[in-house]
Amino acid sequence: MTGSSQAPLRYVALGDSYTIGTATRSPAERWPDQLVARLGSTPRVVELVANLGVNGFTSRDVLEVQLPELPALGLGFVTVLVGVNDVVQGVPEATYRENASNILAELLHRLPPARILVVTTPDYTVTPRGGDYGDPAQQSAEIRRFNAAIAQLAVRHGISVVDIHDISLEATADRSLVADDGLHPSGAQYARWVDRIAPVVVELIKG
Repeated sequence: MTGSSQAPLRYVALGDSYTIGTATRSPAERWPDQLVARLGSTPRVVELVANLGVNGFTSRDVLEVQLPELPALGLGFVTVLVGVNDVVQGVPEATYRENASNILAELLHRLPPARILVVTTPDYTVTPRGGDYGDPAQQSAEIRRFNAAIAQLAVRHGISVVDIHDISLEATADRSLVADDGLHPSGAQYARWVDRIAPVVVELIKG
């Protein structure tokens, strides 16, 4: 069977405001939409069938609200990006780690590791409004710890991780990478993420 004759790979994006693209100027600027557009020239068609991201969602919300929606979606590929609201709400790292472990375990019941991708959380503290959501130094350190936790869990199960944390830090000097709300990434920053995410996805969906 050639790539062109395969059915589209049904993609579902899980997460929070960074997945749903809060404050982007159009849905096309959200990174899952940009990813699918970028993959349009690859032999395997990837179809974004659901972006389940919700502004303010924590890892617990992904477990309790988003994962139960998967059986009806014919899932073929999934991305997970969640953690910032756990940090903002003061969720203990151990609790986040347990939630993230359960999320990945549930996904592995439905898909092989090569059909799951974890994307790390950006650092909102460098944005103009970052100081509105806790002490920047403390929150930045927590984001790094939570990113390390979910990355460690993913790698343990053979799940690929794309780290975009360093890209988000460039918003310190380049305000074009920040959305109009002064807090979330802009479409331009998401495009930078996709520069890094797309090649990994291309390799994952070859099989």
